Amino acid sequence: MTEKPTSEPNASDNPSGSDRNSGLAVERGRRLDAVNQLKQAGANPYPYRFDRTHTLGQLREMFSSLEAGSETDTIATVAGRVMLKRDQGKLIFLTIKDRDSELQLFVSKAVVGDPHFDEINNLDLGDWVGARGAVMTTRKGELSIKTTSVELLSKALRPLPDKFHGLTDIDTRYRQRYADLIVNDEARRVFEVRHATIASFRQTLRERDYIEVETPVLHIEAGGAHAKPFVTHHNTLDMQLFLRIALELHLKRLIVGGMERVFEIGRVFRNEGVSTRHNPEFTMMESYQAFADHTDVMDLTEVLIRNAARDALGTTIVTIRGKRCDLAAPWRRVRMIDVAGGAIGEKLHPSQTVDELRKIAAKHGINTEARWGSGRIIEEIFAKKAEPSLIEPTFVTGHPVEISPLARVDRNDPFLTERFELFVDTHELANGFSELNDPIEQRERFNQEAKAKAAGNFEAGTIDEDYLRALEYGLPPTGGLGVGIDRLVMLLSEAASIKDVILFPTLRPEVFES
Repeated sequence: MTEKPTSEPNASDNPSGSDRNSGLAVERGRRLDAVNQLKQAGANPYPYRFDRTHTLGQLREMFSSLEAGSETDTIATVAGRVMLKRDQGKLIFLTIKDRDSELQLFVSKAVVGDPHFDEINNLDLGDWVGARGAVMTTRKGELSIKTTSVELLSKALRPLPDKFHGLTDIDTRYRQRYADLIVNDEARRVFEVRHATIASFRQTLRERDYIEVETPVLHIEAGGAHAKPFVTHHNTLDMQLFLRIALELHLKRLIVGGMERVFEIGRVFRNEGVSTRHNPEFTMMESYQAFADHTDVMDLTEVLIRNAARDALGTTIVTIRGKRCDLAAPWRRVRMIDVAGGAIGEKLHPSQTVDELRKIAAKHGINTEARWGSGRIIEEIFAKKAEPSLIEPTFVTGHPVEISPLARVDRNDPFLTERFELFVDTHELANGFSELNDPIEQRERFNQEAKAKAAGNFEAGTIDEDYLRALEYGLPPTGGLGVGIDRLVMLLSEAASIKDVILFPTLRPEVFES
């Protein structure tokens, strides 16, 4: 008898989410009828629990060398989602999938009996099932379970998206990540890379005696970065609060308190644009180490990212724009003023007057704003002319003081700071510096930020009096680091958009038809 693959309406045929006037509504109705029939017969289509003895991946590993046409004495109880069903008359082949792998259930009417065989044959693609039987291989060598019983664990009311083409509408993939993960192995792989990356960061830092901490998400002052915050209101305290835009200032308070080495991995929130590299909420890792400076932090950054690549990929070699890049190779270190000046063939330094730098920028087609100082103009020249050339890992150092309010002045140049940004594939992945620990100078920097905000720079910071008070207790020499986890995962997984590495990215609300 020829094989008869089960064919059902495709959930991705209806990317708008509307069930009206579609085959999906008919199919959903058929499945609802099946649920009602099961309940009327006294069966529970949604049981409370199920005990399994093996994952599918464990069985594949245990019996990887089992010869074709073999049957073992090993009885396994497994569970998974039905991904494929083939009816061959007195035989049914079900392919089920769990988190680890896929495996075939070999169901014979002669083994399970007529009533149970019919129940199994009524299963739909997408249903969760548990099965028990002996481990075997078919004549073609396919590892299988010679099934003696199959139990419905959860009845799926919606059919699966097309297994081979997945969800073709990209917005639907992000909005219905649950469906994307069912049929898209690449999506699952990306989030396994993300998990391994974060786990690697934790391990590397703990091996170096860092303590993981948790700091507030709701801030009285939005500080630690140049960004527009989300604003909320606490009803009981009748006060305005901000979702944090960075982890920095609370972590440095802990260094003041004597914790010496701390880190946090957490969400931060910035009320800014959405793009392939920006999501309003994203994940940062920030670490702070007493008695260190920015050079120590650059060394740590290389170790963290190399280890993450090894742990997530098994190699330090990644692909950037079609070219192999070995993260184990030494990373270039270059000053911002040098790489920006070299890109346009001009000498650049924050000691130059605003008028002089504005003329240089205009000469090269770069627009500037009247409120910008020399440092901000240099940063804009760098962003427009140099940043697009930074493909392989590059530490850009020596940022102007104007754009680095929390970094120490360069010990060799009072116009620059001991700060760096790591760029890979033209985008910033990390930011760090020798932390400014002079409370008098920090107050002056905060005052300049407050003036900039009053002049219309909504991303500028404010004066955080409690942080200044903490500095007056004494912050030892400290090196700080911030790494964008999402962008790093994009690099390691070769994802094209930040939405590909965030399980549930920010999207406009979906309109459901009543």
